[in-house]
Amino acid sequence: MPVEFISATHIADDHRKVGTGFSGFDPGYTRRFVHALDDGGFDWTLVAYGSPSPDSLQLGQFVTSNSERVKPMIAHRPGFQFPTQVAKAFAGLDRISNGRVGIHIISGGSDAEQRREGDYLTKEERYERSDEFIQILRKVWYEDGPISFAGKHYRFEDFQTDIKPVQERIQVSVGGSSPQAYDVGGRLGDVFGLWGEPLAETKGQIAAVNAIADAAGRPRPRIWVSFRPIVAPTDELAWEKAHAILAQTRHALAQSGNKALARWNGNEPQNVGSVRLRAVAEKADLHDRALWTPLAKELKGAGSTTALVGSYETVAQALVDYTEIGCDLLSIRGWDVYNDMVDYGRYVLPLVRQELAHREVTGNAPVLNPDSRPLATT
Repeated sequence: MPVEFISATHIADDHRKVGTGFSGFDPGYTRRFVHALDDGGFDWTLVAYGSPSPDSLQLGQFVTSNSERVKPMIAHRPGFQFPTQVAKAFAGLDRISNGRVGIHIISGGSDAEQRREGDYLTKEERYERSDEFIQILRKVWYEDGPISFAGKHYRFEDFQTDIKPVQERIQVSVGGSSPQAYDVGGRLGDVFGLWGEPLAETKGQIAAVNAIADAAGRPRPRIWVSFRPIVAPTDELAWEKAHAILAQTRHALAQSGNKALARWNGNEPQNVGSVRLRAVAEKADLHDRALWTPLAKELKGAGSTTALVGSYETVAQALVDYTEIGCDLLSIRGWDVYNDMVDYGRYVLPLVRQELAHREVTGNAPVLNPDSRPLATT
């Protein structure tokens, strides 16, 4: 399959509030953002899930109702709705949108966040539950009823529905960096999501997921890798922006009393992905061609917080570097989220697509300069 681009649906104009957490839902802004995703040529957009935020399935329907081509990858946490109900809801939205729905399974990396909505299972139990949840989704979507299931976390008998998806296979995404995530994603995921780490570390994670898929005798998941690029017409201007964003982030965190991190009760997040990002940030500020980590360090590795910094050409080449190690879903969203998204659509996505199309025709002869590097900074 061709390389595809993912953004993330932002629901309020909060780019000046980096580090302050959830800031509400503005339908007008969200509609404008979704229109721009369509115009920019993005293939997917993540519809995130968090305890304070709007219902992700509602937002997913909002995305499909206000777009023509972009597909929502709708984040869902198992445990709060019964899987047969969720399967029907997603099948219905898939029909409404004419086959433009994916589901991103979040097992939960923070005990504190899970308990805000009444989930007291251990991490290991949450991944067991996600395993059963995905199995049930696919049974409901693709098997003729009546359907029964008997597992540790879910049990039901003789369920039947006539609501079937349009797609032959709704894409199920699993993400994480723990052995449990690799296991569930490798055995059951169509897509596996990673936060942006250096090429060597990312390649190691891909190998771990692929080994599990191979052992299970199933196709390897497509790999989704996430960054927050900082781009400009030249490398020099991009680095000026990067340092301004870092200063703004530090100021916002100080002014808010680290409210953005309070979701972990004031502690550094302990999910494996965040621990890995902090470890990468401690090693160096700049990795490979353009991966810059001080923002991940300031935000304690919380979420997708590593940046690719440079000119449009430098960042496009850095993204191509990740396709060369097996990433074919490139997730990019910015810090000034709307304006950055517009710039990516105008200047970065076309360069990456042009480069990959050229290589396919010519047998990997590059167009972009393979030796480009962003200017060293202090």
